[in-house]
Amino acid sequence: MDWLQGFFLHPVSLYQGAAFPFALLFNYLCVLDSFSTHARYLFLLAGGGALALAAMGSFAVLVLTPALWAAVLMAWLGPRDVHRWAFFFQMSWQTLCHLGLHYTEYYLQERASTRFCITLSSLMLLTQRVTSLSLDICEGKVKAASRGIRERSSLSDHLCKALPYFSYLLFFPALLGGPLCSFQKFQARVQRSSNLCPRHSVWALSWRGLQILGLECLKVVLGKVVSAGAGLTDCEQLQCIRVMWSTAGLFKLTYYSCWILDDALLHAAGFGPGFGQSPGEEGYIPDADIWTLETTHRISLFTRKWNQSTARWLRRLVFQHGRAWPLLQTFAFSAWWHGLHPGQVFGFLCWALMVEADYLIHTFARSFIRSWPMQLLYRTLTWAHTQLIIAYIMLAVEARSLSSLWLLCNSYNSVFPLVYCILLFLLGKRKHTFN
Repeated sequence: MDWLQGFFLHPVSLYQGAAFPFALLFNYLCVLDSFSTHARYLFLLAGGGALALAAMGSFAVLVLTPALWAAVLMAWLGPRDVHRWAFFFQMSWQTLCHLGLHYTEYYLQERASTRFCITLSSLMLLTQRVTSLSLDICEGKVKAASRGIRERSSLSDHLCKALPYFSYLLFFPALLGGPLCSFQKFQARVQRSSNLCPRHSVWALSWRGLQILGLECLKVVLGKVVSAGAGLTDCEQLQCIRVMWSTAGLFKLTYYSCWILDDALLHAAGFGPGFGQSPGEEGYIPDADIWTLETTHRISLFTRKWNQSTARWLRRLVFQHGRAWPLLQTFAFSAWWHGLHPGQVFGFLCWALMVEADYLIHTFARSFIRSWPMQLLYRTLTWAHTQLIIAYIMLAVEARSLSSLWLLCNSYNSVFPLVYCILLFLLGKRKHTFN
C-alpha cells in the first residue's frame, strides 16, 4: 500500500539533525559583540546554501533561483506591486516544479527521487516566506528598500540592502521545515544578542527530544500493527475503519515528530519563543498542538490547530481577501500549493465541506442540547466522528495514485464524510428557510 512508503526513513529529519550543531553555534556567536549583523546574515545564508546542496544536490538550483529572484523583486519593486509580482512568479515556478513531479509519477510511472521531493517541500516553505514578506511590505509592516536601491550607488550597497531579504528566504533553520517565521521576527533576532538562559535552553531542547523519542516509539509499535493487519486492498467491511484509523495515526505521529524536530532546530538557533515579537502581534506558536488535535470534537478547531503557522498563513493570504466563498477559496489554494494531485484536490475540497458542516452542526446542537449527560454523549460521538473524518481526509490527501483514492472512496469509510454532507445540506436548507 503506497501510504506506508517512506514512514520510517525520513531523510529530511536526518539533515535537520545534522544542522543542530550549526544552529547552536549561531546562537553562541550571537553573544559575541564581534559577530556583526552582516556576519550573522551571511552565516545564516551560507548555512542555507550548504544545507540545500547537501540535501537536494543539483536540484538545489530550483530553490536558490526563485529565492534570488524574489530578493531582487523585494529590493526593486515598490510596495504596491511587490506582492502581486512575487506571488505570481513564486507560484508559477512552484507549479512548474510540481508538474515535473506529475510527469514523473503519472506519465513515466516512475518514483521521483528523494532529493527532488525534498526540493519541492523546501520550495513550498520558500513560497510561504516569499508571500509573507511581500505582504508585510505591501501592508507597510516592513519598510521597502526599493527607493534606496534605485539611487545611484555601488554594487556592494545594492547587495547589502538585499542581503537581509536573501538571508531570510534561505536561512538554514527554516529551509527544510519549521513554523513560518515572519521577517520582522527574523530581523529582530539577527540584530539582537542572544539572551537565552543556557539552562532553560537545554531543558527546552531535552523536552523536545523526549517527545520525539516517545512519538517514534509509538510509531514503531503502530507501524507493526498496521503492517501485520490487512490493508484497504483486502480489508472487509467494518475492518476498513480500523485500517483507516491506524494508518492515519501513523501519518499523525510522523507529522508530530517532524514538527517538533523543526521547532527544536529553530529554538536551538534562537528563533523560538520570545524573540522579535511586536506589540499586538501574535506570539510564537509551534505547529504541533498534539493535545488539542487529539481531543477536539470540532473539525473547524482541528483545522486551525493542524500545522498552525501554515493555517495562519493561508488565512492571511487567501481567506481574509476572499470576497465570495473564502473558505472554499482557501482550501482550493491549499490544494494548488500542495501540488494538485488527485487525492489532494479531492481531500481538500472534502475538508472544506466538512468545516462548513461543522459550523452548522455545532451551532444547531448548542440550541437543543442542554443537559450534562446529553452534552457528554454528544461530545463523545462528535469526537469519534471528527477523528474518523480527519483520518479519511488524511488518507485521501496522502494518496499518490487514483487506485488508492478509489479504494478509499469505495470503502465503508466514506460513510463518515457522507453523514456530514447530508447534515450540511439539511441544516443549510433549514438555515436558508429561516433567514
